[in-house]
Amino acid sequence: MSKPQSPDTNDLASFAEALISAAKKAGAEGADAIAVEGTSVSIDVLGGALEHAERSEGIDIGLRVLIGQKQACVSASDTKPDTIQKMAERAVAMAKEAPDDPHIRLASSDEYAESWNTSELDLYDATEPKPAELEKIAKRAEAAALAVEGVSQVQATSIGFGNRRLHLSTSNGFSGGYARSGHSISTVAISGKGSEMERDYYGDSRTYFSELESPEEIGRIAGERAVEKSGAQQPQTGAFPVIFDERISGTLIGHLLSAINGSSIVRGSSFLRDRLGEQVLPKGLSLIEEPHRARTSGSRPFDGEGLATQNRMIVDNGILTGWTLDLATAHALGMQSTASASRGTSSPPSPSSGNVSLTQGNLSQADLLREMGTGLLVTSMIGSSINPTTGDYSRGASGFWVENGEIQFPVNECTIAGNLNDMLLSLTPANDARKHLSRVVPSLLVEGMTIAGK
Repeated sequence: MSKPQSPDTNDLASFAEALISAAKKAGAEGADAIAVEGTSVSIDVLGGALEHAERSEGIDIGLRVLIGQKQACVSASDTKPDTIQKMAERAVAMAKEAPDDPHIRLASSDEYAESWNTSELDLYDATEPKPAELEKIAKRAEAAALAVEGVSQVQATSIGFGNRRLHLSTSNGFSGGYARSGHSISTVAISGKGSEMERDYYGDSRTYFSELESPEEIGRIAGERAVEKSGAQQPQTGAFPVIFDERISGTLIGHLLSAINGSSIVRGSSFLRDRLGEQVLPKGLSLIEEPHRARTSGSRPFDGEGLATQNRMIVDNGILTGWTLDLATAHALGMQSTASASRGTSSPPSPSSGNVSLTQGNLSQADLLREMGTGLLVTSMIGSSINPTTGDYSRGASGFWVENGEIQFPVNECTIAGNLNDMLLSLTPANDARKHLSRVVPSLLVEGMTIAGK
């Protein structure tokens, strides 16, 4: 059986090219345009019955024009020729009144991606399951959660899919597009009653519908997690090691990624702003960006400015090697773009990170618990008080209290605090990262955090 290929974006290209042409006629010195078309379906069930069903389809177009060192962006969800002409005229008028930005530019013709193979990225699944089929699958997940002893109710079960096509064109020669799809399912289960209720969830998301975990597995895990939280209590207050479970450990790496974003560095609002070339993770740990990982949500053949994406070592053996940059932030810092521009139809490009993988360790989470001895295993967090400039970190947390390497009781209503500089330098990784996710990050042991409980 042949593998379905990504649909072409020729129709979207025609809209993007029409925007570029109209911008030139209106007086733009440079322009880029993006056209995006998408479809999404979502189904919610509750109590064995359909609760909500929604389907949306639409197309959006966006235009950025440059006049000297000024720029402006406009967008619309209408592709009529009159709309395109008015967009271009409005964008040019806005750009003429905009403040100068010495760092903005289009990529030069020799910087653009010249070729790419979207079939190797395999980002598009042509499967569009019927709403009735999705409803049946969601009901199976809900039933599996309710079948877990101790589950009192299921708060929500959702399933859906979406596909998206985009095409980017520039006034100096770049034209390219690709498509992607996504499918997801999740269940939120509740154990106990009244003031004793606890809830937890489980879900899965994949590029290909056929690769989703079974609804029975989704429901079972959500139910078991909710029951495991029954009887939760506050932990003792003090300084203890903390393990961030794999389901939330990516948030720690997310703080690192935010801190190396070029926009934060240009503003000076990053706790890592003076740490380039220095150790930010323990020796032996590396963080790699992988934009060409097949069937992964953060993959893309080129960035939002048409530059070819490639693997990038963000942290090498613990040493921070560079920032995440688009053309503007790279120019502001006197560096080269890392092909990290991201953009929508209504805003100019800005840097962002895609797929990343952190070096995994040799220990299972159970081994990590034994190594920790006494401390907290965090499985979910709420709220956030994080200072991006200093790295001071404080979040509400719940999970399980651990003594002598064994889970003793579930925990809620506590706060964990520390400083991200110190936290990142003390990481010990497990080996349980899920490799199909965009952020492949295992459970992480962090030494010496402050826990505020009873």
